[in-house]
Amino acid sequence: AGKVSQITHSADLRFADFTYSDSRHMLVAVAERHGDALPEPENLLVAINTATGEVTTLASGDDFYASASFSPDGERLCWLSWNHPNMPWDGTTLWSATVPNNQSLSNIEKVAGGEQESIFQPQWSPRSELYYVSDRSNWWNIYIADSSEPAAHRHLCDMPAEFGMPQWVFGMRRYAFLNETTIVVSYTQAGVESLATIDTITGKRTVLKRDHSSYDSVYATDSMVCYLAQSPQSFPALYVSKQASIASDEQQMAASSTLSLDVDDVSVGTAISYATAGGEQAHGFFYPPCNARFDSTTNELPPLIVMIHGGPTSATHSDLSLKIQFWTNRGFAVFDSNYRGSTGFGRQYRDALKGQWGVADVEDCEHAVRHLAQQKLIDVDRVAIRGGSAGGFTTLAGLAFTNVFKAGASLYGVTDLTALAQDTHKFESRYLDTLIGPYPQEEALYHQRSPINHADSIKCPVIFLQGLDDKVVPPSQAEMMIDVLVKNGLQVAYVPFEGEGHGFRQSKNIIKALSAELWFYAQVFNFESEAVEGVEFIEG
Repeated sequence: AGKVSQITHSADLRFADFTYSDSRHMLVAVAERHGDALPEPENLLVAINTATGEVTTLASGDDFYASASFSPDGERLCWLSWNHPNMPWDGTTLWSATVPNNQSLSNIEKVAGGEQESIFQPQWSPRSELYYVSDRSNWWNIYIADSSEPAAHRHLCDMPAEFGMPQWVFGMRRYAFLNETTIVVSYTQAGVESLATIDTITGKRTVLKRDHSSYDSVYATDSMVCYLAQSPQSFPALYVSKQASIASDEQQMAASSTLSLDVDDVSVGTAISYATAGGEQAHGFFYPPCNARFDSTTNELPPLIVMIHGGPTSATHSDLSLKIQFWTNRGFAVFDSNYRGSTGFGRQYRDALKGQWGVADVEDCEHAVRHLAQQKLIDVDRVAIRGGSAGGFTTLAGLAFTNVFKAGASLYGVTDLTALAQDTHKFESRYLDTLIGPYPQEEALYHQRSPINHADSIKCPVIFLQGLDDKVVPPSQAEMMIDVLVKNGLQVAYVPFEGEGHGFRQSKNIIKALSAELWFYAQVFNFESEAVEGVEFIEG
């Protein structure tokens, strides 16, 4: 093995999102400075001298930085920045600068973006043209900065599809250059993803023949393309295609699981759109029950579980999910909601949750149940709602503010929005400003939306699953609500997990959580299920 040596020695700086220029021998990174005297951590764009460990600030003053990229000759650098209260899917600015040496920048200029435009994955082409993804047309489409005026930048592939995604983490990639005039790209339409090549001169798009439903981390070399992908019946895997045969050929290099599934046991989701409040449309995937060893001879309609993704600015796809198959394999139908605010349906749909978290998402889940009942796909008298974190908030709000759900499961769910606004990390510290309103100016609205303040409105059984080491949503949030529900005489179960934080990581705890939730539904909907040690309804 090669020798590993430490480069930096700063006690107050942390580094991420690296990019390196061979011609400049220059390592650039996002740095975060911590210190007791700082009101919050400070973010910077820095150059690191790999010989001495010296750190030089290249850009500062904005709250966040990301996605730095060198032109092939090393003479130009681009990056993204944004400020509170925006999240990167709300508004980011794309910058570029000349690199006169390996420790400084000059001629810094704004390329595109701003408070109301989200830029994603800026990248230089082999010909040193600056490409980027922008949602200025409502859709995250690809543009080429071949003019000094952003409004005149060339729109590479104008279509109602998302070539970008919400930047929850560093290093997200949706496209790569095959050569000077061709890129390979993944994009989303109506919740379904495709892989394609685009001719950068003509804009012609050629969809590649693949059986996958989602793609991620698209990279390319002079001869190969690699990406992560999965399908409704297969686990995520790393695939490689030769450029010469990319139109029809791929090879699986590694899979995330070797578990073998009988396809007759796998329920495949159907994308549906339906009318919701205010004449709007909402989306999601419906999964019917599926088990090859069960032969139903009755016309009994199945119970339904409405599943709420986290974020809330996230999305669900039709990829294989064992968390969904666990339920469909046991006789439940599942509706996996892409409520308003989810990504993959354009900026207007994403922005529809601004100021409406706890309202629009709840309305969409309620209308989904009514739509499926009208289609005679589910038993409207046996409907549960479940979600974790932000999804747990929507779950509890759905129980408090509607009467369509007969049971609920909150996994480390938010019950008190005021507590969440007062204690969270820098990246999300102003997120609620857009989802609800500025705090503390809108404190009354936070109080009004918080399920903890409407626990008396909940009239059905609830199970709470909670990590005792959770720093994002501490156990006290669940426990305060449990006390009220128990006093009101409701059936309530509480399953705490020692050694777990915000989300469950240990396999034994994941198994127990699912088993406990199944037992809970069995008690509520009157079917048989094995008891789970230590799990029972709390006595009032």
